[in-house]
Amino acid sequence: MKKIIIIATLLVSGFINAQTNYEKGMQKAFGLWEENKPIEAANLFERIAKAETDNWLPPYYAAQINIIYSFGERDEEKLTAKLKKAQDLINDATAISKENPEILVLQALLHTAWVAYDGATYGMTLSGKVIELYTKANMLAPENPRVVYCKAEWDIGGAKYFGQDVTPFCKDLERATELFANFKPETPFYPNWGADRAKMLLESCGK
Repeated sequence: MKKIIIIATLLVSGFINAQTNYEKGMQKAFGLWEENKPIEAANLFERIAKAETDNWLPPYYAAQINIIYSFGERDEEKLTAKLKKAQDLINDATAISKENPEILVLQALLHTAWVAYDGATYGMTLSGKVIELYTKANMLAPENPRVVYCKAEWDIGGAKYFGQDVTPFCKDLERATELFANFKPETPFYPNWGADRAKMLLESCGK
């Protein structure tokens, strides 16, 4: 009996240490990102992903960094490398967590990065995919603030591109800001970004 208790204690302590290492690693990666060291942060998220093979969050954040820092990149070779890396990481995250609205939004943002780089080349082939992804994400999680906000930003961008009125989409940004105010992350390190950007877009929407 004593031996069983010792084994059980070792198992529990090992689990706690593993959790602590994961949490420490994630906190360090977010810290690097906040210190404006995105490459180091992405690399650390990738290393965590290799250790946490059943957790979609580390590859998600590594992909997100690559996508965010691809916007504004004019060197096609660098852009391609960043977005290919991001796609591989999204594939890894999707394999772990299928039908995940947060990952669907990230995939839509990756396509959007290509459209932002060259709308004439990628707009025709990827716009429909972006709309499909947001439609699916909205079916899965209509109360998710990132789903609502990111779709609204996509719709506003499309309206501006075609010289149309963006005012109809202001109500979607209003709804997104309300959803952000009440959003509670499901787990530690669960995605919780977008509130500031949605608020900023709302303040200028229709003006």
